[in-house]
Amino acid sequence: MEFDFLETLQEDWQPLSKVTRAAWVGFYILFLGYAALTHSESLFIDPVFVPIHEGGHLLFGWFGVWPGVLGGTALQLGVPLALAVFFIFQRQLPGTAICIFFCFENFLGIATYMADSLAQQGNYVTVGDGGDTIHDWFFIFSNLGLLDHFLLIARLTRILGWLGMIATVAWLAYRGRRRLTS
Repeated sequence: MEFDFLETLQEDWQPLSKVTRAAWVGFYILFLGYAALTHSESLFIDPVFVPIHEGGHLLFGWFGVWPGVLGGTALQLGVPLALAVFFIFQRQLPGTAICIFFCFENFLGIATYMADSLAQQGNYVTVGDGGDTIHDWFFIFSNLGLLDHFLLIARLTRILGWLGMIATVAWLAYRGRRRLTS
């Protein structure tokens, strides 16, 4: 039996009932409201991604300092994206949407981390004894000559996160409406 991924992508998405679609869209709207009103360092969901981020440092750290530093954010974004791809091939709307939504939600935390590049006063988790801790984004920005622009990059990252989350909800509402069941 041969798997043709292009043929799979031509298939219709699994249908959603009106109640299911309304519940998911409602959940996302409530979450967006919560995120907009929360002015703390992180949202309640963010600790879920901390071990993934730290695991990225450990996994990619075997290949050197740069891959190790970049690996935290790469895995933090890569895991929800990989899960989204799985759900895309399953043609499953809610699974795809939640993975993409929380991939973009991670941009908010990443932006906060970027904005702390100079002060380095955030409460961060690190693997190991913390003796040679590197602030990811200070390291990245300073080595790329972008430290003077860290706040602009952080703001753009935050905007991208918000736009991505909103677009995901709009996509789910639109796509789910096209294939409604009773």
